Amino acid sequence: MKLQGRRESTNVEDRRGKSGGRKASLGIGGMIVVGLLMWIMGGNPFDVLQQVGGMGLSDGAETEYVPTEEEQRLFTFSKIIFASTEDVWTDLFAQRGLTYKSPKLVIFHSKTTSGCGNASSATGPFYCSADQTVYIDLSFFSQMETQLKAGGDFAYAYVIAHEVGHHVQYLLGKLDQVHRQQSRMNQVERNRLNVRLELQADFYAGVWANHENKRFQSIEDKDIADGLNAASQIGDDRLQMEAQGYTVPDAFNHGTSAQRMRWLKKGIQTGNPDDGDTFSPNYPDL
Repeated sequence: MKLQGRRESTNVEDRRGKSGGRKASLGIGGMIVVGLLMWIMGGNPFDVLQQVGGMGLSDGAETEYVPTEEEQRLFTFSKIIFASTEDVWTDLFAQRGLTYKSPKLVIFHSKTTSGCGNASSATGPFYCSADQTVYIDLSFFSQMETQLKAGGDFAYAYVIAHEVGHHVQYLLGKLDQVHRQQSRMNQVERNRLNVRLELQADFYAGVWANHENKRFQSIEDKDIADGLNAASQIGDDRLQMEAQGYTVPDAFNHGTSAQRMRWLKKGIQTGNPDDGDTFSPNYPDL
């Protein structure tokens, strides 16, 4: 992506110098893998948090932390992408007579705490509506490249824009509505409703990309290919096949590779948030 000279969001908190408490039993490496699978398989990342919730975060004392050159590049990159989401969604909300209140972005290393509970690298990127904050450990982008073969700047931007998409859903009342409905459903019904929620967040990520590119001509064909590849690599069907050699559709709760690519691509093509109704179509038609 072409991002030189761009504004960096100031609504970002860098917690990479904050220390955590004792390590959880899995170890950080193992937790990253488990949390990565949890996120891409559609599970609630806080299921992982519950398991490691006793790891005992400290009071946030400062420790010496020296990021790598690549991590610093990704830190600046994330602030630029986040700034772009702020600008795009502020305009899109204003066009509809609404006010966009941007979420906060927290960059952490290894472990942190959120309004939704303790978090670690295992959690993967997530949005917490309790404090309206997006949380990212930048090591996740390395995991995308090495484990999922889904690298590239636009692939990483897609992840950030997807989480911001959940914030858009929160502001529009859809996130809370879905969570209330899920509380009255069985597991299969909850999963299917979650697929609809996640596909809409994919669509909103595409909407952001459409307007980002209109403003700055920052996205090239290869970038789009990287983003669609990432959407394909994190489809529930693909991940289940790789993990166990067969799929369990009733356990899908982020969407198949084809669905995730379709809705991301639709957002990129239309740029119209009103075209992202993933809740009305029959489930097989998503």
